[in-house]
Amino acid sequence: MIEVHHDKLFLKGEDHMKVRVQKFGNFLSSMVLPNIGAFIAWGLITALFIPTGFFPNEEFSKLVGPMVIYMLPLLIGYTGGRLIYEQRGAVVGTIATMGVIIGAPDTPMFLGAMIMGPLGAYVIKKFDQLIEGKIRTGFEMLVNNFSAGILGGGLALLAFKGIGPAVSAFTDVLVTGVDWLLEAGLLPLTSILIEPAKILFLNNAINHGVLTPIGLEQVQQTGKSILFLLEANPGPGLGVLLGFMFFGKGIAKQSAPGAAIIHFLGGIHEIYFPYVLMKPMLLLAVVAGGMSGVFTLVLMGGGLVAPASPGSIIAITAVTPPEGMAYLANFTAIFVATAVSFVISAIILKSSKQTDDDMEEATKKMEQMKGKKSSISREITSSNSVENGAFPLNAQKIVFACDAGMGSSAMGASLLRKKVKEAGLNVSVSNTAISTIPSDAQIVITQEKLTPRAENKVPDAYHISVDNFLSSPEYDLLIDRLQNGETEVPAAVEEHVPSASSVEEDQLLREENVFIGQRFRTKEEVIRFAGQALVKAGYVEESYVDEMLKREEITTTYMGNNVAIPHGTEDAKKSVIKSGFTVIQVPNGVDFDGQSAKMIFGIAGKDGTHLEILSGIAVICADQTNVDRLVEAKSAKEIIDIINGN
Repeated sequence: MIEVHHDKLFLKGEDHMKVRVQKFGNFLSSMVLPNIGAFIAWGLITALFIPTGFFPNEEFSKLVGPMVIYMLPLLIGYTGGRLIYEQRGAVVGTIATMGVIIGAPDTPMFLGAMIMGPLGAYVIKKFDQLIEGKIRTGFEMLVNNFSAGILGGGLALLAFKGIGPAVSAFTDVLVTGVDWLLEAGLLPLTSILIEPAKILFLNNAINHGVLTPIGLEQVQQTGKSILFLLEANPGPGLGVLLGFMFFGKGIAKQSAPGAAIIHFLGGIHEIYFPYVLMKPMLLLAVVAGGMSGVFTLVLMGGGLVAPASPGSIIAITAVTPPEGMAYLANFTAIFVATAVSFVISAIILKSSKQTDDDMEEATKKMEQMKGKKSSISREITSSNSVENGAFPLNAQKIVFACDAGMGSSAMGASLLRKKVKEAGLNVSVSNTAISTIPSDAQIVITQEKLTPRAENKVPDAYHISVDNFLSSPEYDLLIDRLQNGETEVPAAVEEHVPSASSVEEDQLLREENVFIGQRFRTKEEVIRFAGQALVKAGYVEESYVDEMLKREEITTTYMGNNVAIPHGTEDAKKSVIKSGFTVIQVPNGVDFDGQSAKMIFGIAGKDGTHLEILSGIAVICADQTNVDRLVEAKSAKEIIDIINGN
């Protein structure tokens, strides 16, 4: 059940299972969605060049089989491995995936790839953790390469003999089950599960974990699959939005036309979820619409040759096969689903009352179930109220927050403080750890992965998520919104920029702690190197190094513009002897969760004495040209001069 407390929804009992399913579904979609372009490419080649395609071509059609048997599963296995253990996991995951592909050569091994890719990465990750610190100097590369090859090869053999045949048999059972549902005329009943699952954000587990693999198997056999339209049909949601356009009230009625365009043409289905949550009876409309659409597809023989992602009319049109009456069947199914959903929505809306508060509360409920803010849905419910997390037009206090409050938040606050000053706004900008965000903070800015924690700490503040503290477009958007409000204009304030002399006097950054032309294989290696440099310089105790690695596990310390600032967790502050920095130049870059960091600033902060130099680094590194100069610098002195603005 869901318990309401202080206007927030807290998950209890079985809802923990729902969250687990959501996370599992998100993980599955994270393996599939980055490769949707490849699925579409295969679908288009299939639709164009197979014997029943638009332009039958025997030579080009030879691409169809190898792409679905080899390319697509390998991409999924590679992506799944990378999600678990970056590039090293991706390589071992791909090797293991090849075993499952060859083990069942007549079946597209999407389910097998979703198993072996992450499994391969997990095995090599655990092996690396087991031997960490136990390899003699000079043998690291030898051990790394052979361990990946041996473990990857072993997993490929396991997949070839066991996993591949097992997944193939399981897929056959699922396909047989779908065929039985089709023959029995029961496939429309799946909408009873799928449509509510979409509202609860469980659709990824169903769509990418079950429907897509079986659908691709059906395409191999029949040239198309109805399963790709069970979840992607925009008709049920469009019917609800049309109902609000004609029979809604207040914000819901005003926002419905724009939402309908985004939903139908853009394929962003989540935009209609708050409308359904506002009136739960509308679940009847989307379920009935989904069932009628599936029934039409079964009756007329509709289907697609590849997943339609996102579920827009444009994507559906692109992957509709040219043969027979597929276009007519698919478009008719969308129209019928829309019409049925609209009629039922109209009856429900005409017989019920609606208020603007209903829309706002429904959006919050949706975001609680999703586990994060929805920028799309927030656009349709934005108001001038300062309560319940809405944007405060008279904002006077902005807080940047990160786990420890000593690194990324300090840099972000420095940059925004400079922009606030240039805009002539009287707004306080500070930084802190998430655990100490003041209760009167009006706007809180955090990295995306930390936003839920910040929301729990200060639920009534307006929260902004960023993924790049150095050059986020959110800063300029925020300044524009503040300028359009009623914020007072202050007298000019001098901003102190640290000079070279201040750096030398405080001994925060010494030339011996600047390292030129370094090379590292992983971010863990460079973080450990930076930590040991801080230890050697007398800034921190040895335990601080492990806390730096723990901090990186919470969320990346990559700031943008090829800059990373690894530092300890909030608990690590007791291990800091005095504030200090180390600077590591990595011209070839080191991977920080898919981003290349070339300048790494290891940080130890005590009592805020490091914030002045950190602010200077932030201002300098906000300009990519300056970062490029740092990367090209030939000496430690040259780097320190650039940091000090010389």
